[in-house]
Amino acid sequence: MRITVDTGRCVGAGQCVLTAPDLFDQDDDGLVTVLDAAAGAPAAAREAAALCPSGAISVAAD
Repeated sequence: MRITVDTGRCVGAGQCVLTAPDLFDQDDDGLVTVLDAAAGAPAAAREAAALCPSGAISVAAD
């Protein structure tokens, strides 16, 4: 799976981290970072993308 994030759109809500903490974290500014796309379940990644209030996360199959 390929996860891409647009930090320019991220508002730092943290829904991604709460939903998939193995996949996402927040940097010192509160913006989303991808930890390891291979470490998480695709369903959790898709749910995090769906819950992102700014639409900053995209998930695609490899």
